[in-house]
Amino acid sequence: MPRGRKTKIVATLGPASSSPENIKALFDAGVDVFRINMSHNTPELLKGVQARIRTLEDSVKRPIGILVDLQGPKIRLGELPGGSVDLKEGARIRLVREPRSDDPAALPIPHAEVFAALKQKHCLLIDDGKVRLRTWASKPDSAEAVVELGGVITDRKGVNLPDTLLPLSAMTDKDRRDLHAALDIGVDWVALSFVQRPDDVAELRKLVAGRAAVLAKIEKPKALEFLPDILELSDALMVARGDLGVELPIETVPGRQKEITRLARKMGKPVVVATQMLESMIESPSPTRAEVSDVATAVFDGADAVMLSAETATGKHPVEAVAMMNKIAAAAESDPLYQSLIDAARPPPEETTADAIMDAVHQVTHTIHARAIVTWTKTGSTGLRASRERPEAPIVALTPMIETARRLSIAWGLHCVLTEDAHDLDDVVERATEMARREGFAIPGERIVITAGVPLGTSGSTNLLRVAFVGGR
Repeated sequence: MPRGRKTKIVATLGPASSSPENIKALFDAGVDVFRINMSHNTPELLKGVQARIRTLEDSVKRPIGILVDLQGPKIRLGELPGGSVDLKEGARIRLVREPRSDDPAALPIPHAEVFAALKQKHCLLIDDGKVRLRTWASKPDSAEAVVELGGVITDRKGVNLPDTLLPLSAMTDKDRRDLHAALDIGVDWVALSFVQRPDDVAELRKLVAGRAAVLAKIEKPKALEFLPDILELSDALMVARGDLGVELPIETVPGRQKEITRLARKMGKPVVVATQMLESMIESPSPTRAEVSDVATAVFDGADAVMLSAETATGKHPVEAVAMMNKIAAAAESDPLYQSLIDAARPPPEETTADAIMDAVHQVTHTIHARAIVTWTKTGSTGLRASRERPEAPIVALTPMIETARRLSIAWGLHCVLTEDAHDLDDVVERATEMARREGFAIPGERIVITAGVPLGTSGSTNLLRVAFVGGR
């Protein structure tokens, strides 16, 4: 049955939610795509979780997406004297390329790449920004810095460098092992953490070789400088507001979120808004009003999907968190202002036949109040073009490819149905009307808009628009 909303929900699986019973409960509550965070998983655990999701998919007869999130390179401190150091504001300290330090005035950072790129006046943020340093001199194996924001730091805390373009790959050896394991079992999406430049995405794309779709996580300020190029190489983006909010002034993150969302829609790529959306529901059975507003804002902005992280992975109320996100998205989409806000941000069509057809589909659907748009799509490109328009009517995406159906489960408004290729134009229309009726989008006598490509079965050939009445049975 249709979800009753067009914005998709991505939920992270973890200790609180990885059993078959919990996965089923999360799906029933509204999950469209399950995320598996490899920062806290091994290839063996991944294989088990993937098998449970595919078993559920078989039982519910609905394509379900699986997104594997690679850990990426994490810069951390080494071992501190006594396990912790209290840094006072205004103090001058040394940064050293060592695994440990016995001097409270020398902070060990065992990463040669940091010192190779660190420059004068660069900022270092420790433990999610709780402590802030500023360099005033740098050498190949050390640097001098002043403490701008003091506090106690402990062993192995994370270090963020918002001003520094680090000369390292976005993929570690662990990521490569995890990637091969994920591709071997047939996951649908691979998310790349800490993207800094287009080359990072190109490296992953080469390794994936078309076996999964690639999602670039935007969480580094440097990535914003190359955003169009990164998006061009990616199949989707994620606004990862956790690290982005550490490395950018926190008050600028909402604006960057809107910028990323709008550019992704313009380029016809799905965009996921993530991190701390219903954070209080890790402990509480209900969210704060501010969190509800945050989720609704992402929906009003036209995000393809909203994501839950710790809320479902380790939280006390994972099913309730999904149910709440489902209610918020549905309420926002039914608001009288929703469609006008979505239409106001609608990008103009590209000068291609496929875009012209989809622009016409949008107009025809609105004019005749069609109950649904049914689009035939093999690779997914036609489905994504239909999604980009953000029409008032729901979109039924018919595809013969289970891989396409699973990947499209992250895209706004697409209700994916697996079916064999149409045999001729009559079959295109007859099967489209039957699927619209069977899936609960239209009843006999109502109109739908159909789009497909001729010759049939040819990828990227969308050139047909047809209005049809749904028949009875």
